[in-house]
Amino acid sequence: MIVDCHVNVFNADQFSPPEVDLSGGARPGGVSMAADADTLYEAMRDVDKAIIFSLRYGDSVGVDGNDEVTAAAVQKYPDKFVGFACVDPRRPDCMELLEHAIGTLKLKGVKFGPIYNSVPLDDPRLDPVYAYCQKHDLPLTMHMGTTFARDTLLDAGRPIHVDAVAQRYPDLKMIMAHMGHPWIDECIVVARKRPNVYTEVSALCYRPWQFYQALVSAQEYVITDRNKIFWGTDFPFAQVGESIEGLRNINHLVEGTRLPRISQETIDAILHSNPFDHWWHSPLSV
Repeated sequence: MIVDCHVNVFNADQFSPPEVDLSGGARPGGVSMAADADTLYEAMRDVDKAIIFSLRYGDSVGVDGNDEVTAAAVQKYPDKFVGFACVDPRRPDCMELLEHAIGTLKLKGVKFGPIYNSVPLDDPRLDPVYAYCQKHDLPLTMHMGTTFARDTLLDAGRPIHVDAVAQRYPDLKMIMAHMGHPWIDECIVVARKRPNVYTEVSALCYRPWQFYQALVSAQEYVITDRNKIFWGTDFPFAQVGESIEGLRNINHLVEGTRLPRISQETIDAILHSNPFDHWWHSPLSV
């Protein structure tokens, strides 16, 4: 089984590039920013399930999505998609929108990007979100790590800040996206320390040296055999095929050297990881 745990969904009319063009700033060569439901379904043909969510960061990266788009994609392709709600605690109706997304639209988790709205994880406006997620058994995926957006605070993406929240909300399942790049070791030690914290490797495949170092560190900290690291793409910023091959071929970088190898067990455990068995208190039927 292959599950893509990090897929972005939005319609074309919800994308208007800001001063820093999202399509050109994310990775070398740029990105095709098509991410509507039909495009996603075709892109995800080689995975069994995909967790999808819409970005609500219109002011920082130019994508102003909503949960209705996510829910419509799930309704159209229920065999493939599982939807998460998006939250922006700057909005006065944040909790109302979240309750609608979960109660009415039947989304199964929550996505939050502190780095894109400069709301740090210890901001009091997030406490109702954490409490709601914990009460309703909703995993919280967070964009942890850097960004190219100019009008945001980099410190908001530091994985070390997850530690205190995980201690305050021990029953809240928290997932640090992108292994918190470039603060990967922070991400690894927090995931190792906190039973309720996980991470995933989406969007690392096109930075292969960083990806390799991340997995070496994860092996050395012995979290690779604890079902703590999950696989994903961050589509449309990375494709399924390149993300699979980037993981499978990670040791090509160090052929002919004495540098450590990523074990086949680690590669297989990540590629075939199943968040539905771990991110909810009881396995989610999908």
